[in-house]
Amino acid sequence: MIDLYLLRYFIAVVETGNFTRAAERAFVTQPTLSAGIKKLESQIGQPLFERTNRRVFLTDAGTRFLPRAKAIMHECNLAMQAIEGSEDKPVLRLGLLITLAHRRVGEFLLEYKKFEPDITIEVFDGTEQELLNRLDERSIDYALSLKRSDNLEEAIPLRRENYVFILPKEHTLNGRSELSASDLREENMIVRSRCEVLSETSRYFTDSNIRPRLVYRTANDARAVAMVAAGLGGTLVPESFVDDRVTAFDLTGFNNSRELALLRPRYQLADKSQEVAARLERFTTEFWGN
Repeated sequence: MIDLYLLRYFIAVVETGNFTRAAERAFVTQPTLSAGIKKLESQIGQPLFERTNRRVFLTDAGTRFLPRAKAIMHECNLAMQAIEGSEDKPVLRLGLLITLAHRRVGEFLLEYKKFEPDITIEVFDGTEQELLNRLDERSIDYALSLKRSDNLEEAIPLRRENYVFILPKEHTLNGRSELSASDLREENMIVRSRCEVLSETSRYFTDSNIRPRLVYRTANDARAVAMVAAGLGGTLVPESFVDDRVTAFDLTGFNNSRELALLRPRYQLADKSQEVAARLERFTTEFWGN
């Protein structure tokens, strides 16, 4: 009999693309997750992944196994919802886009707890696709993510924010409101590896025949901003990331933006949860719309 935690490990690896991020998502060490995957492959009798230095890929057996594993986890989540539905204290399972500004997310959760003190909040971080998968699996109820053309019906628009380029507070370019690619020719660049417009940013510089020196690459957005504040280099961020340690500049001709949205559940909530959901939607719209 296969333990459920092994299925969670397996799905985490599939959705994150490597063992390190999967371990972070599963809240275990990488050796623990690797041992779990080996145990699962031993029980099944076939390898589920092909491993490279950077990513892992599903084998044919893994591809066939994936929909069954998701179906099992889906049914388990439904069972848990049925149990939770019998409790007096409501539980809200909220997914948070990994590239939301950390400080703003903290303020949102603090104010929501004041607004709904009797609700237990379970929080899950993830990329856009990871959050969509969790909505499909019913392992989260709502997701604070981005509005896209393929999720218009289930998305409650919150606010649109532009991308800006940030440099240290005492930088020599301070005092200007806008920079061009050529202005940054001699600047070191910090890469936010999970930035939604990473390819557009690269194209912006290469189209101007500018190739800034890449000095740091990270999936941790708070660390990226801290490195800018420390003078290591500059980077592109959503405008909500800007704080008093850095200065923000518009980039000439770079007109990309993103629209934050609250993604609704993809299933019918229990009767007593519908009122909680309605209040959450009103509160979230008011908070993020300001």
